[in-house]
Amino acid sequence: MLSRRTLLSASATGGLATFAGLTTAMPALAQARRSAPETVDVAELMQPSPLGDCVLGKDDAPVTLVEYASLTCGHCATFHTGTLPGLKEKYIATGKVKLVFREFALNQLDAAVYMLARCMLQADGKAAGGNQDRYFALVDVLFRQQRTWAFGNDPLAAITTITRQAGMTQTEFEACLNNQAILDGLNATRDRAVNVFGVDSTPTFFLNGKRVLGALPLAEFEKMIDPLLPA
Repeated sequence: MLSRRTLLSASATGGLATFAGLTTAMPALAQARRSAPETVDVAELMQPSPLGDCVLGKDDAPVTLVEYASLTCGHCATFHTGTLPGLKEKYIATGKVKLVFREFALNQLDAAVYMLARCMLQADGKAAGGNQDRYFALVDVLFRQQRTWAFGNDPLAAITTITRQAGMTQTEFEACLNNQAILDGLNATRDRAVNVFGVDSTPTFFLNGKRVLGALPLAEFEKMIDPLLPA
């Protein structure tokens, strides 16, 4: 199970080592790449993840943007720090777009930090919906400080500092990294993304079901979103 030792191991391999729970999906990525459709079934896509979806925006927004992201992915960090603020201001805050954020853990550091974010959400009693501000605030900090914890010399110290500032105690930290149910949920979310929707890279988006790849600038998202909005 994830622990201090596995975090330190991940540090030694630059954050790219995998553990048993994550290795099963990796051979499927090549198949996903060959067979991924341009558009997926929206009803199937909107089935929530086993841990419950984390959503920004109004439920009745006319446009839905589903994102599969890795917290150790530099392109994902670029989207969240560069493009997402503009999307929030122009589309999400105005009720035009809702963002469904789904975890796509590629390695053990990814899994660890996603587990910690999910534990924080569960501690708030909001794992299946409601006010998810704390979850998204932690995800935002992790993306903004990605180079410190994902690619630094001591990810354990960096992650511990971040989660303590977010209100997590050391006891909660240690218990969270041994939460098998959360790890299983993260694995299931990633496996379904690969096997059902053909996700093979991060970030991958689905805009009302249409696949969109990469950390595109705001202007590119505007070109795709505006025609989908009611006149």
